[in-house]
Amino acid sequence: MRTFFFAAAIGLITLALTSAAFAQAGDPNIAAKHAIGEIKSIDAAAKQLIIKTDAGSEVTVALSDKTTYKKLAPGEQSLTNATDVTFADLAQGDRVMARGTVSEDRKSVPAMQIIVMTKGDLAKKAEAERIEWRRRGILGVITALKPEAKEITISNRTMAGTQSVVIALNDKTEMKRYAPDSIKFGDAKPGEFSELKVGDQLRALGERAPEDPLHFKAERVVTGSFRTVGGVVTAVDPATGEIKINDLEKKHPFTIVVKQDTVLRKFPAEFGMGMGRGPGGPGGAPPAGGGQQAQGAAPARPQGGGGPGGGGPGGRPGFNINDMLERLPTISIADVKVGDTIIVSSTQGVDPTRLTAISLVTGADTLLTMLAPRPAAGQAPNPAAGLGGSGISFGIGLP
Repeated sequence: MRTFFFAAAIGLITLALTSAAFAQAGDPNIAAKHAIGEIKSIDAAAKQLIIKTDAGSEVTVALSDKTTYKKLAPGEQSLTNATDVTFADLAQGDRVMARGTVSEDRKSVPAMQIIVMTKGDLAKKAEAERIEWRRRGILGVITALKPEAKEITISNRTMAGTQSVVIALNDKTEMKRYAPDSIKFGDAKPGEFSELKVGDQLRALGERAPEDPLHFKAERVVTGSFRTVGGVVTAVDPATGEIKINDLEKKHPFTIVVKQDTVLRKFPAEFGMGMGRGPGGPGGAPPAGGGQQAQGAAPARPQGGGGPGGGGPGGRPGFNINDMLERLPTISIADVKVGDTIIVSSTQGVDPTRLTAISLVTGADTLLTMLAPRPAAGQAPNPAAGLGGSGISFGIGLP
C-alpha cells in the first residue's frame, strides 16, 4: 500500500529533481523537493508536522498560510479528482507528501503543498486488496520453469496431499519480486522471469482456466527466495525485537529479527486435535482416488474464483496449509516464550544466521507433528521432518 502511494504521488507530479544523488545517498523517501512519510505528530500552535519515512527518518514539515492541502484517494493517478482540505483535516497516521525544498541535512522542509492519503482510506484500500488476493489468489513453491512458454509450475500442500498447478503468464502479467531483507509485500520490485528459481515462493492473482482447473491464468505475480526455519526459542528480547532459537534439525543458533511489519501468529494446540492424521492427512498418502476428504480434516471451504483455500485445484476436498496459517490469530513478540517451537519465514539476507522475519508462527510443534511423516515403529517423532516436506510457503504475505 505504501509503495502504491509513492507511485501515485510521484507519478502525478513532475518534480524537477536536479540532485538524484540527494535521494540515493540516504533515505529514498526524502528527495530534493519532497519528503514522504506518515504523520507522527501535529503541532497546531507551531504549524508543523513531524513525519516518519518507511526507513525511519523523521522530518519536520513547516507549514504557512501559503501552504495548500489536497486529499487524494488511494487508486487515483492524478490530482484531477483530488479535493481541497485544510490543516485541521490532517490526522496522526495519515500518509503525506510534503512538497518543498528539503534542507541540506534532510531533516526539515517548508511545505508549499501537502498531498494526503488518510489512514482510514488507506486501510480500506488495503483490506479490499487483501480480500481480492484471498479470493482470486494462489500461493505455492516453484517446482518447474518453462521460459519459452512463460509457464511456472508450483506445488502447495493441502490436507488432501500435494498438488501441482501451472501458472500461465502473458505479456500483460505484472511481475514483482522481493528484495533481500525486504519483508513487505508492497516493497516488492519489478521482476523478470529470468530471476525465478526452483524453490522460490510465488503468489499469483488471476483466474483458473475453466477447461483445466490445474491451469491458472495470472494477472499479477509476486515471487521471492525465502528461508523457512523451525526452531526452539532460547531467548526473547521485546525491546530489541530479537528472538534467539536453536534450529530443529541441527540445533544451530539463529537470531530472528522481528520488525514492525512482521506478522506473528499462534497455532492453537486444539487445532491439531480436530485435524487428525488419517490416510489423507498430513504425513500420509492421499486417499484412494484422491477424492475422499482427509479423515478428521476440517471441511473444505467452497471455492470462490480459485482462491488458495477450499477444495484446492479441480475442486478436490482438502484445506490449504498456507491459507490456514494466514487466518490464525495474530500476537505480539511479548507472547513468544522461551521453550516455544516456532516456524519463521524470511528473505535470503546477507547474514545466514540472522533472519528478518516476514511471518512467524509459534506453537508450531503441534503443526509440525501433524505434517511430519509417520515414524517407523519404535522411533520417536521428528518435528524437523515435518518442516522439510511441509509445503509451507507463507513468506509472501498479503498487501
